[in-house]
Amino acid sequence: MKPTIYDVAQAAGVSIATVSKVINGTGRISDKTRKHVTNIMEQLKYQPSMVASALTGKSTFTVGLTLPDLANPFFAEIARAVEDRGHEYGFNVFICSTDNDPDREIKYFSLLTQKRVDGVIVATRTEKDLFLKKLIQQHVPITLITGEMPALAVDTVMVDDFLGGYQAGSHLTGLGHRRIAILAEDVNTMSNRERIRGCKQAMAEAGVASDERLIAAGEFTVDSGKEAMRRLLELGEPPTAVFACNDLLAIGAIQAARERGLQLPRQLSVVGFDNTILATIIDPPLTTVAQPIQEIGRQAMDLLMQEIKGEKSMRQRVVLMPELVVRGSTAALT
Repeated sequence: MKPTIYDVAQAAGVSIATVSKVINGTGRISDKTRKHVTNIMEQLKYQPSMVASALTGKSTFTVGLTLPDLANPFFAEIARAVEDRGHEYGFNVFICSTDNDPDREIKYFSLLTQKRVDGVIVATRTEKDLFLKKLIQQHVPITLITGEMPALAVDTVMVDDFLGGYQAGSHLTGLGHRRIAILAEDVNTMSNRERIRGCKQAMAEAGVASDERLIAAGEFTVDSGKEAMRRLLELGEPPTAVFACNDLLAIGAIQAARERGLQLPRQLSVVGFDNTILATIIDPPLTTVAQPIQEIGRQAMDLLMQEIKGEKSMRQRVVLMPELVVRGSTAALT
């Protein structure tokens, strides 16, 4: 049987109340007693019940993290950064991958509520904020990653998507490209709208007209990027360059171009967005707009911890800067 708080108290020769104070870090207890009780807990391999702590209104030292797809390297790296930072605070992280399913997301939010997590980091891209409003009403701290919900008073950590799209567009127009396509997994999300707007702004400043037929929307997968690129290459006047709003779509575009026998980057230049590990192992290596993924995860956890601990009264919107990383998938138009 697992040791109980009663076993710890008996082995340490102290009261149950003293053990409880050591566990919760409350009350006036000498360092000697605290160290003694802690050693006994380690010897007995005693783990305090998180459920019991939650029922008494105490911290469970857990937070939830909802992701649209853990198989996507970008979100996998986000999860690792959040988890590493959480461990530095002594918190465990429940990672929930929703597979971009709103119903599944709601089920996870309900589960996290039942688990009485101390807070939730939301990296899913849902347009439904009803359940989040319920969490806020229940005073559950929330931090958003990579997106905004202006109607909700919550902390947000994001990258400057407009600037990232602008950097991509400027790079391609600077190489002489005039037929520039844009691939996005969902043109309705704010991040994708801003990336597209930034690219169009750079094109306009370079005197390059934006052709709406060259903007293709799909899903957050390589296959979706491949299919969208196939359609673009079938146009009477296909693009000479493409800006993909994430690395998965960019890789799909490269695969579609290779199937058509195109030589990259001589006949087609491709720019991605995220700078995941995939960008360095694809052939040719992918030029992409890098997001500071580790910093996004760390800052999100920092903001959530400040909210959990009651260390701030104002909501914060942290915007981090992207950076264009030029590799072998782009070249001057010949």
